[in-house]
Amino acid sequence: MVWYIVNIFVLKSPIFTNYQFTINILKLFGAKVGKNIVIKPNINIKYPWNLTIGDNSWIGEGVWIDNIDEIIIGKNVCISQGVYLVSAGHNYRKESFNLVTKKIVIENGVWLGAKSIVAPGVRCKEGSILSLGSVARNDLESNYIYQGNPAQKYKKR
Repeated sequence: MVWYIVNIFVLKSPIFTNYQFTINILKLFGAKVGKNIVIKPNINIKYPWNLTIGDNSWIGEGVWIDNIDEIIIGKNVCISQGVYLVSAGHNYRKESFNLVTKKIVIENGVWLGAKSIVAPGVRCKEGSILSLGSVARNDLESNYIYQGNPAQKYKKR
């Protein structure tokens, strides 16, 4: 419960705070965070204890990290404004509509364009790019640019 209050007043706040202050708060709640991280204001992280962020990574304004399951962000990653990372959904085929969770892995050197979405269980492999507003429902191959909904391989990076 304490995390929800901290998340609202520190991370979800549109008021800029010192990056290191935000990082320290995340670490206090169990996130594994590397060095030289930039975390912009007005972001939402559901469970910091399920989050890993590698060195030299950047998280833009309005990012929503819906990490019911683990989300691993590698080194030198750019997560642009308004990106949505969602690690869970519901099984619509069952009457119980039970929750299904799957880890997301964003490998080193990946760029997720503004307003893009990464679905549960997706691995964005090293150097891949997900273009503006695209939706990754399947793994992204290394060093390729993807675009669209669902995201399709566009060209070599």
